[in-house]
Amino acid sequence: MRRVVALLVVLVLAGVGAWLAWPSAPEVRAQEQRITVLDGPAGDQRVELDTAFYPPAGGGRAPAVLLAHGFGGDKDGMRAQARRLAADGYAVLTWSARGFGASTGQIALNSPDYEVKDVKQLVDWLARRPEVRLDGPGDPRVGIAGGSYGGSIALMTAAHDSRIDAIVPQITWADLADALFPDATGKGPENGVFKRMWAGFFFGRGGGEIQGLGGLAARAQAPARPLTAEEARCGRFTPDICRVYQQVAETGRATPEAVALLRASSPVTVAGRIKAPTLLLQGQRDSLFPLGQADANARAIAAAGTPVSVAWFDGGHDGGDGESDWLYEQTTSWFGRHLKGDGSPVAKAFTVTRDAGRDPGTRQRVRVHPETGGYPGLGGTATTQVTLSGPDQNVANPPGGSPAAISTVPGISGLLGGGGQGNVSVSLDMPGQSASFESAPLTRPLQLTGSPTVRLRVSGKGEVTLFAKLLDVADGVQPPTLPAGLVAPFRVTIPEGAGSTEATVALPAVDRLFAAGHRLRLTVSTTDMGYATPARAASYQVGLASAALAVPTVAALETPATGVAWWVWAMPLVAVVIAVALLVTGRNRPRPASAGSGADVPLEISGLTKAYRNGDKAVDGLSFRVERGQVLGLLGPNGAGKTTTMRMMMGLIRPDDGEIRIFGEPVTPGAPVLSRLGSFVEGPGFLPHLSGRDNLELYWAATGRPAEDARFAEALEIAGLGKALERAVRTYSQGMRQRLAIAQAMLGLPDLLVLDEPTNGLDPPQIREMREVLKRYARDGRTVIVSSHLLAEVEQTCSHVVVMHRGRLVSAGPVSVLLDGAARTNGHGPRLEDVFLDLIGDKS
Repeated sequence: MRRVVALLVVLVLAGVGAWLAWPSAPEVRAQEQRITVLDGPAGDQRVELDTAFYPPAGGGRAPAVLLAHGFGGDKDGMRAQARRLAADGYAVLTWSARGFGASTGQIALNSPDYEVKDVKQLVDWLARRPEVRLDGPGDPRVGIAGGSYGGSIALMTAAHDSRIDAIVPQITWADLADALFPDATGKGPENGVFKRMWAGFFFGRGGGEIQGLGGLAARAQAPARPLTAEEARCGRFTPDICRVYQQVAETGRATPEAVALLRASSPVTVAGRIKAPTLLLQGQRDSLFPLGQADANARAIAAAGTPVSVAWFDGGHDGGDGESDWLYEQTTSWFGRHLKGDGSPVAKAFTVTRDAGRDPGTRQRVRVHPETGGYPGLGGTATTQVTLSGPDQNVANPPGGSPAAISTVPGISGLLGGGGQGNVSVSLDMPGQSASFESAPLTRPLQLTGSPTVRLRVSGKGEVTLFAKLLDVADGVQPPTLPAGLVAPFRVTIPEGAGSTEATVALPAVDRLFAAGHRLRLTVSTTDMGYATPARAASYQVGLASAALAVPTVAALETPATGVAWWVWAMPLVAVVIAVALLVTGRNRPRPASAGSGADVPLEISGLTKAYRNGDKAVDGLSFRVERGQVLGLLGPNGAGKTTTMRMMMGLIRPDDGEIRIFGEPVTPGAPVLSRLGSFVEGPGFLPHLSGRDNLELYWAATGRPAEDARFAEALEIAGLGKALERAVRTYSQGMRQRLAIAQAMLGLPDLLVLDEPTNGLDPPQIREMREVLKRYARDGRTVIVSSHLLAEVEQTCSHVVVMHRGRLVSAGPVSVLLDGAARTNGHGPRLEDVFLDLIGDKS
């Protein structure tokens, strides 16, 4: 069975070549050469590295990028990426690491004495090239990008060579000992469970079968020459690595020598020395180097005061298409900012890829990228306690550890779609070998972002190896889903005569939305096919030492919907309706209103009422007026009727009673006067497969108005998206979508601008910039209406406010008058928040 699975894995890995492949680039001629370096502890080992240099397409001196290949790969696998980077204005050097491809030497796992010394000499070589920009004599402007093995060398070199100016490591490790011998109780690799199957792929064939790295295919690779007897036994590894692997493969335990050797090649041990700004791209579908490895690197680098951003993307060693366009854009933006100094927008401290369904036109998967300015770590910014229930249960380890549960099997989970939001992952537990504990159905959705923890009690004798996993259970809808196909291995020892022991177990870090009505199931099993398990038959009892499952959440990432709303896909139809309405009316601008009709009043609402189907009133007799030059804040708690009011302003729904007039004209669906109103309500809605620019142009064309009236230059300056404007919107972060939506609302510079939560997803500098934009917009004689929950921001932005509560008007007037009156009446300081809380007190 295991041989069959292993063979299947190799076939799968040989067939997923596009999982992280960057798109091909225009032809750039490579200069092939062999570069001789000296490495080893004494610096006396001569190694020839097979390299390829790609001059920048535009000529002249340019920043350099070292592009590192993955495990089992070589420089030839990096051609497409190198050519694209060269076409983008970089001098690019690729090379086959020692022991790989046509390079000589033996594999030392990115040791400071071997591979790191090699790369430092490649930096020396770049410093002598006339195509490379220098920061000083012998100091080229240089960055390093690569995945897995290549990501590790980026980190290790940056720690040992201060000339490195920026790095973008992907799907790589922080602590190689911890990655291969994980222990979810936190006791370290000495107590860890051997990741046997992945280790076998790494070491068993001399590194020739796995190439799951930045921009590379995972593929089988035939040796370039016949192997010696020693190489047949150990591949092309150094003798000390060969010896250590044979020891741990036989025992399944990490020896002190193994831990020391693996730690020597672990970035986390030297990450505090990294001064190069670092973008860590880690895959959510990765049982080899899971998200916790990026977390360890991020914390160590940030502790040294170095800028670092972390992104969890849809991909990894276990599959996924790797979001190649988005990853490339993140990489080049990072290098653009830190190597070229061109001010490219870069990722915030933390970004997560989430599945938003499929584009109905192309059937391609659509992803959103919510982000936040603070990295929350694996513990999130808050914790939700979910109560589990279930009795203590007997579990057995079968003789020989077989048959084993299936959950983490390299490559298989990627084949079956594990890891994405809502995707089904492999999860098969054998009867009698697992215990399960469940929550009650969730009363509301729960967005897990990070590593949940639970405290377990294990009864029996001696040492016990177990595997914990958290499943998403939807009764009668789909089989239980194992997010990302990941489990948490751990080992506990029951003291002699104690009978039981307790342990806090950290479950795999994932990003997963558990829908309302679903249940969380914790399963603890005695076996897992991806790991070494005891051969001796034994039985134990597993129970909950605490019923509380601590689920980390990140509130700042919960605003974007995980599904694509209907109106995103309906936007083209809406645009057509608008265009038809304009054609029918035969005009693009409203007729001048008669004198005395309020033609100079941007907005006047009188007795506006709208009821729900059950008779409750969303808006109840609302009346207020807005003048030219005002920035008006529409305030109220959730359910106050703000969004309903704005939708009636836009003519999207009809009021039950009352009237809305814009510049003296009554508002009805399709009314010509609506061409003087720009709006952004209920979140941005764009065609994900089109670029930002194409979306804006399509929207404007649908209005039927001349292109010269769009004022694209002003709107795009407001958006501030730079090169991202030419990218597909599906690759945008939440903040980028927000800025594009505001630019769309401002097309044509409408006389009345209505914005719902315009600063949602923007960072503080962008919020401050938006504040000034809105003030400037109104100073030119236009009018802005803003709905926002950020009261401090409203106070600084708005000249006037309207406060609503339960559909009714509570207060209206200038902000200054409202604050002054509150100070005189209640003794408050000049804070809008205090006034607002008083105004929306219980009025019943």
